[in-house]
Amino acid sequence: MTEPKTRALQGRIALVTGASSGIGETTALRLAEAGAEVILAARRADRLQALAERIAVQGGVAHAIGLDVAKQDEVRALAENLSQRHGRLDILVNNAGVMLLSPIAEADPNDWRRMIDINLLGLMEVTQALLPLMPHTGAGHVVNIASLAGRIANPNASAYAATKFGVVAFSESLRREVFGDKIRVTVIEPGLVATELQEHVTNAAMKASLMDRLAALEPLLPDDIAAAVLYAVTQPARVNVNEIVLRPTGQER
Repeated sequence: MTEPKTRALQGRIALVTGASSGIGETTALRLAEAGAEVILAARRADRLQALAERIAVQGGVAHAIGLDVAKQDEVRALAENLSQRHGRLDILVNNAGVMLLSPIAEADPNDWRRMIDINLLGLMEVTQALLPLMPHTGAGHVVNIASLAGRIANPNASAYAATKFGVVAFSESLRREVFGDKIRVTVIEPGLVATELQEHVTNAAMKASLMDRLAALEPLLPDDIAAAVLYAVTQPARVNVNEIVLRPTGQER
């Protein structure tokens, strides 16, 4: 974490799901650098604690909270914890997700259910639980990390694309519900990103194909997406950046 040029988020409280690695981890670092007090939420508590300590060493403030977004009781406990500890939440970054690619004919429906539970229902339920904590002053902001797969449905990614199309639709419906409360909503749709997400793929052929695609171009880095998040949440209160699409320069679709 370098010395920030501005502390644009000083005094804000932000929560990042899926903060234990990749886009979530880097976004949490960026938000802390900008002055936000960051709540780190994910299933891997050891990684969260290490990240919280790293942020503290570099002059930021972070708290680690174990969370499986697919478990309603944990989501409710998170909302209660934040309400009691902070009384509000300014920025929510819904980043937790899995990508389990497979041809439809070969897919395990349990993988479909897992992606729906985490990528879509989990995001929706976390948002619903935490929305009441957001101030109606222009500071409240929900950022949903979707995917280019939420705009273009490719073969062998049917359920993953379905969840990401759902995130995009949910984000727009949410925006139209809360704009009168001065709460902003942004959906970010990256193309190929170099993260551990591809490690989730259990279908050997699909995993090999994805790795070949990544090797054939220079993919986005997690910090590229984190920079987009920071851009959106540091705009003046009058500006709602509704949608950001990022592709590697070498990616056609």
